[in-house]
Amino acid sequence: MSRLLGRRTLLALGVAALAAVPTFANPYVVFVGNQLMLYVILAVGLNILVGYAGQLAFANAAMFGIGAYGTGLLQVHFGVPYYAAAPAGALLAMLIGLAMAWPALRLSGLYLALATLAFAQFTLWVFLHWESVTFGAGGFKVPPPSFAPLPLPSNLGIYYLSLLAMAALVAIAWNVVRSRIGRAFVAIRDGEVAAQALGIDLFRYKAIAFGMSGLYAGIAGALHSALLNYVSPEGFDLFQMVLHKAMIVVGGLGSLAGSVVGATTLTLILEALREFKSTQEIAFGALLLVFVIFMPDGIVAALKQRLQGWEEPLRRVRGRPGAAAGAEARP
Repeated sequence: MSRLLGRRTLLALGVAALAAVPTFANPYVVFVGNQLMLYVILAVGLNILVGYAGQLAFANAAMFGIGAYGTGLLQVHFGVPYYAAAPAGALLAMLIGLAMAWPALRLSGLYLALATLAFAQFTLWVFLHWESVTFGAGGFKVPPPSFAPLPLPSNLGIYYLSLLAMAALVAIAWNVVRSRIGRAFVAIRDGEVAAQALGIDLFRYKAIAFGMSGLYAGIAGALHSALLNYVSPEGFDLFQMVLHKAMIVVGGLGSLAGSVVGATTLTLILEALREFKSTQEIAFGALLLVFVIFMPDGIVAALKQRLQGWEEPLRRVRGRPGAAAGAEARP
């Protein structure tokens, strides 16, 4: 029974359930499912940077916004089709993420957190005040993408596109963290001086971590702009940044499965609390405080103790699923 409740089985069932949602659910549930998938992408990208590479950065919401604004503004100002604008917006977020690897060479811990927080606030200021380009606080409408010749309306087309992107990006991240790159990330997280002594190029691997995180956030932003057909600064504010961080803390730092579990848990909780808007942020803060105090390693740590198949080794392990237990990487 414990193996049936393993990570791979439950994640596969989750993907199958998401694929089936549009066949029986109303548009609101489809929208929530689409949001959930975007948050999974955001949490996975952020956990690569924070949980695996140990870089305490607070710019994920800004990268999310850059991907959305880059995609939407290319469509509105230059008439670029969505299928060209979306990769361009994601690429822009990735390039800015790569640029942030330079200050990360000299800054760490609280200083890196403050520097990236300042960048995030500056980005939000640009979204709000560069009205000739970004349309200011009111935001702007984005034309819905067409999925012709497929017989899909825009909302269902974006839903299935988000599902494919989520599955592909989680699979890519899983293979990256089990490779030499993932082991280099963990070595840098555990001690930069020791990592350098082992011959690990700090700038190279920090750049990869920041670039991957920026790319994942940019892809989520590109999908977000098409999901809402609208882009505005309030979608990428301080609360959004805290929400992304909370997802990887609740799920488990240094765990891709934890990113999925945390994003799913908090998305559903926020939707359940939507009717209580006045107390939503209080309840959310209390929940985060409970996890930090009583379950600091996240939900996945508890699952690893009680169920088989939740180990996440940093190398490819052949044989039975239980054989990976000895190769588990501690977050």
